[in-house]
Amino acid sequence: MAIAAQATARYVRTSAQKAGLVLALIRGKNVDQALATLRFTRKGIADDIAKVLRSAIANAQNKDGFSGDVDRLYVSAAFANQGPSAKRVRPAPMGRAFRVLKRTAHLTVQVTERPEKIVAVAATEGSAPKRARTPKKPAAPRAAGSRRKQTQAKAKE
Repeated sequence: MAIAAQATARYVRTSAQKAGLVLALIRGKNVDQALATLRFTRKGIADDIAKVLRSAIANAQNKDGFSGDVDRLYVSAAFANQGPSAKRVRPAPMGRAFRVLKRTAHLTVQVTERPEKIVAVAATEGSAPKRARTPKKPAAPRAAGSRRKQTQAKAKE
């Protein structure tokens, strides 16, 4: 049975759309690859996501039934939900005011343990049937002469 653990950082001061771009980079990767990707991603939110990912790894290590092999963990889900937006007012020309939304996001990263690979050994070496190769389709017949030859023939006439 695969162990799954998650971690969530709430009210992070970024928009969910910006965080989602970085989270898409690590989704489905091994945790080592994901941490390396986040280390070299040139986005400010990457540090916060790395912190959440390390927390999810620690949560998986503390679960009962964890094998102890961190190399088998991968990022099974990574998403950002929109949090509450703080509304502020910015002065505008001619006495007006523009509303500014200071958005927040809830970052969630879930890690899951990959199942161990079970290698089946054949009884004898030659017992496995070989797959027959399917023949390739014949190429479509070409038109009588290329367009260049046709135009050259017309030019000669």
